[in-house]
Amino acid sequence: MPAPGSAARTVTTGVFALVGAILLGVAASEILRRIFNLISEHILKSTATASYPATPLSIAPFALLGLLLGGFLGNRVMNVAERWGTKWDKMEAGEKANVFLGVFAGFVVSAPFIVLFQALRLPAAPFAVLIVASVLGLASLTVYVLQSMREVLPWTQGKGPRKRSGIKIFDTNVLIDGRILDVAKAGFLDGEVYVPGFVLDELQKIADNSDPLRRARGRRGLDVLKQLQAEYPLEARIHDRYAPEQGDDVDHRLVRLAKALGADIVTNDFNLRGVAEIQEVRVMSLNDLALALRPNVLPSEVLPGLKIIKEGREYGQGVGYLDDGTMVVVENGGPHLNETVDVTVTQVIQTERGKMIFAEIEGEELPGGTRGPRRGGPRRV
Repeated sequence: MPAPGSAARTVTTGVFALVGAILLGVAASEILRRIFNLISEHILKSTATASYPATPLSIAPFALLGLLLGGFLGNRVMNVAERWGTKWDKMEAGEKANVFLGVFAGFVVSAPFIVLFQALRLPAAPFAVLIVASVLGLASLTVYVLQSMREVLPWTQGKGPRKRSGIKIFDTNVLIDGRILDVAKAGFLDGEVYVPGFVLDELQKIADNSDPLRRARGRRGLDVLKQLQAEYPLEARIHDRYAPEQGDDVDHRLVRLAKALGADIVTNDFNLRGVAEIQEVRVMSLNDLALALRPNVLPSEVLPGLKIIKEGREYGQGVGYLDDGTMVVVENGGPHLNETVDVTVTQVIQTERGKMIFAEIEGEELPGGTRGPRRGGPRRV
């Protein structure tokens, strides 16, 4: 059984196609006559005129053309209707009230203009166009003003955070980081992706910085953004009106925008995350995702092939890193700087910023003069 939306699309497309076929079929004779007269007058330089009777041979091509054009127009109308219907379903009750008030105000405020247009005695077609343009223009302006006053209007004020819309708002640092591109390619990013204009401005400012390191970071962020635009549906700037400039920084403006849209913020910024959570805005952190995907490491496990790249803070310590970036502090690794060794995990510490692993080189003396114990049956990872 077809879905209701599919049936409505089929009926609407069919009606438009039928109406198009009838209109062009009926007008076929007049269209052919006008074409012949134009050719005679401007090309053949003749004053001869012609009339074409309505025959099946003259009607059929125009009816077929009207059928195709009507079907195409009907399909486009349904696309627009479904898109607006989806937006309408996601709107809060207060926003729907704003739309109704805006349309009503458009009719009321446009009344003096309609009287003025009547006094000018304009032809019917321009008169109708001016009326429609006036009503729609004033209604749109009113809705825009009401939506921008959402925080102070009695029917929208104090309603708490808006229900989640599925929109993902990108912060500057998540674009500079670049891992979001791989996450999107892997299919783990759904819903509408949005980049505010003030984030783009901040990214451009970083890319134009005189410091070479900051300039490289900004340009990498712009490159990531271009690749996202090419491979993933992404919107920019269109929702910024919900968080107008108030002299606050980018982080607070991001939170205000996400709260107004019912959106999630995608970021790696620890401070922004804290500000957002206080205001009940959901944050998606790539760092949290990376931590969740890291393999678990337990005490007594052996980590083969760890390279000691620098000395640790304490005497005799060495520091290395796993492939996923996890720091490994090797208690007796100082003498093995720039060497690759097998180490045994002794302790794992989980912090808010990540995981830290403590290990030792098996069988060697520790800085205190003791020898690392041999643990039976270690599980290699």
